[in-house]
Amino acid sequence: MGESSANNFSGIRYVFLDRDGVLNRSLPDGRFVTCWEQVELLPGIAEAIARLNRSGRKVIVVTNQRAVALGLCSETELLALHDRLRECLASQGAHLDAIYYCPHDVGECNCRKPLPGLFEQAFRDFPDANPGNSVMIGDSLSDMEAGARLGMRTIFIAADHARPMDATSAAVPVARSLEDCVQRYFCRGCSNRDS
Repeated sequence: MGESSANNFSGIRYVFLDRDGVLNRSLPDGRFVTCWEQVELLPGIAEAIARLNRSGRKVIVVTNQRAVALGLCSETELLALHDRLRECLASQGAHLDAIYYCPHDVGECNCRKPLPGLFEQAFRDFPDANPGNSVMIGDSLSDMEAGARLGMRTIFIAADHARPMDATSAAVPVARSLEDCVQRYFCRGCSNRDS
C-alpha cells in the first residue's frame, strides 16, 4: 500500500519546530522556561534533529517567548538560553539552522504565533523556503493555526501535556514526540545513523 498524500512529507525541506513542549519539557502550571537550568530536553530530541540534519533538511525553531514581555527574563537571558541549547545539541551531533522568537505580549506584534511574522522573517532569511516545502511541528493549536494560515503542512505533537486539538484539526497528522514524528514521517525505514 502506498503512503497517503496527507502523510507524505518527502518534499519537505524546511522543518519548523516549536520549542517548549517539542524540544524541551514544558513546565507545569503554565510557568515559563526562563533559564537554562529549567531546560529538560525531551528524550530523543538530539538524535531526531540530527536525522533531519543528515537528510538535508533545515531545522528552524519558531517560539513565542512572552516571558520577556512579562519581565520574567531579558532578551539577553533568552539568547543565552538559546546559545546553551545550540551547544547542547551540537555536543550530540545535531544543529539548529535558526531560532526565531517573539518576545512580545498578546496583541503587541505580528510575530506572535499564530500570526505569521516569525515565518515571514525565516522565509526572507532562507529564500528557498516557502509554505509548499515547509512543515510546522508543534504541540498547541496556535502552532497548527500558524502553519495553516500560511498554507504550510502541520504535524501535532500529542504529548501528555499538550492541549487537545479541536474537531477542525482532525486531519492533522499526529505524533507522540519529535522522535516519533521524524521516524514516522521523515525517516521511515532508515536506521538511527542513516539519512
